[in-house]
Amino acid sequence: MRPPARLKRQAGRRALVDSIPFTLPVASHETPALIAAFAADADAAAELLPGNEVHPLLLPGGRAVLLVTVVDYRSTNIGRYIEYSIAIACTHGARPAPSLLPALPPAQRLFGTGQFVVDLPVSTEISVKGGKGIWGMPKHQANLDFVIGPRSVSSQYDLDGRLCVRVEVDRSRFERLPVSLGSSNYCAFRGMLMKSNIYFRGRAGFSLPLTRSARLEIGTHPRVEKLRRLGIRSRPLFCGFFPDTHGILDDHVESWFLSSAGEPAAMEGMESVVGLGQGQEWLSPPGDPALRRPGAEVAEP
Repeated sequence: MRPPARLKRQAGRRALVDSIPFTLPVASHETPALIAAFAADADAAAELLPGNEVHPLLLPGGRAVLLVTVVDYRSTNIGRYIEYSIAIACTHGARPAPSLLPALPPAQRLFGTGQFVVDLPVSTEISVKGGKGIWGMPKHQANLDFVIGPRSVSSQYDLDGRLCVRVEVDRSRFERLPVSLGSSNYCAFRGMLMKSNIYFRGRAGFSLPLTRSARLEIGTHPRVEKLRRLGIRSRPLFCGFFPDTHGILDDHVESWFLSSAGEPAAMEGMESVVGLGQGQEWLSPPGDPALRRPGAEVAEP
């Protein structure tokens, strides 16, 4: 999936959305990131997906996929911040798709392959205001870090002084593999299913699959209790580190009403963003032991 030609035509033009100024395209530069994927219980994953048109992408054997992606956005239209994405790999359509097939590039558009974002803590208020208000992403401000060490890269997400999630990925000896791809994000907001697309390119290093090359720890904070029910396997399906990426977030958004067989449950709406400002201050760092390791490169506001 490549960026549409429209984004190139709009390059350099300016926009003002919800009082946030943008110079198009909405892009990031000089951005390191980590990613780790873990097998999870498919039935438990399906319970986290709203409506009846988003389905877990299934592996052979019937397992779902949990994706943890942490990005240290160093240069963007709205300043520097960390974004901690916790998502379920999914498809979009009237019925579930065959296992694994939707992950193949030729079939991704046919099956609406992407990820449903379960939780998306970020460092800054302005990122919450823009990401939630414009794209419907479930952003909220939390205590985050991004630590690049000689042998591993890690990130911790705390809230209210308690651990939510910590992920650590071993570094590969070779981190120059060229990667260029696009991805669809599905989110629930205002009683609607929101879809947005992101495109990025960079170089990466990946570890061998199903080895002990990544560690995921789920804390006891109530916000992540739903993750503890997923039966997440300890060995990652794959994991990797991107020392540098360049990304473009499409300014086109799609949405559908979310429906249910009975009375729909109340969902967070615009009241959660209308009072937000454009602050770029970060909350204090989480209680992460990696912050004190010698030689660590720590993301700072």
